[in-house]
Amino acid sequence: MTVLHSAPRYASFDGVMDALVAALGDRVIASREEHGEIVLTVARDSIEDTLRDLRDAHQFQQLMDIAGVDFPSRAERFEVVYCLLSVTRNLRVIVKVSTDEATPVPTVTTLWPNAGWYEREVYDMFGVLFAGNPDLRRILTDYGFQGHPFRKDFPLTGYVELRYSEEDKRVVYEPVRLAQDLRQFDFMSPWEGADYVLPGDEKAVTPPPAPAPVATAPVTGGPAKVDTPKTTDTKADTGAGEPANTKAAEATAPKDAAVSAPEAPVATESRPDKKTDGEGA
Repeated sequence: MTVLHSAPRYASFDGVMDALVAALGDRVIASREEHGEIVLTVARDSIEDTLRDLRDAHQFQQLMDIAGVDFPSRAERFEVVYCLLSVTRNLRVIVKVSTDEATPVPTVTTLWPNAGWYEREVYDMFGVLFAGNPDLRRILTDYGFQGHPFRKDFPLTGYVELRYSEEDKRVVYEPVRLAQDLRQFDFMSPWEGADYVLPGDEKAVTPPPAPAPVATAPVTGGPAKVDTPKTTDTKADTGAGEPANTKAAEATAPKDAAVSAPEAPVATESRPDKKTDGEGA
């Protein structure tokens, strides 16, 4: 029985990226191959035309996802990432654009209807605006939520917490109250170590290093000198007064030399009425 070999995960990229860059022209800002995919960075205002050409002329039929990335140190801090799949060519391509909090990105709901929900997710999590989206509102967070949770300057604890109130018989919203301030984010990996003094560490005083022990070398030609242990062989060695001297004397006395008490004399009974031999009546 002959078993047919399964199709490869990705088709060959030979010449594909060059053909796409040549077809898109000045709209491409940067291009590279990474992790088995082609990555193209294009101008923000040309995103709709770029994705239309990739769909119609280069057989990238499916819009798999739209994601957001936050780089707070950049002037245009957000990247919007479009993931496309070519079913007929077994290829994937990633298209990226950059923007900031106030500049909208043209919607691609005119090309793929499912882009509406993807753009709403990016708007909800990052705050990126999409011009032309017919229903740009939050989709993952709760009603009345403030802020955008996937921004790197958003506090881990949030700003508002909710709980069920037995008194009001409903869910109530309250500001987050913390005993310790957790709203500072330095964008530093914890395993790299901080280059500043952490709160509370300024109170720590580094103790001076302990002196190294001095090793005494043994006398050449014989064993090392050992201090003689102190013993209390006599009462004068105790140094604690007469009561202690008495106890010390009792402890040093030999146990087998027990003192025996003198025997009491045996009393003899006097019998005046008893006559001895030779006495007459």
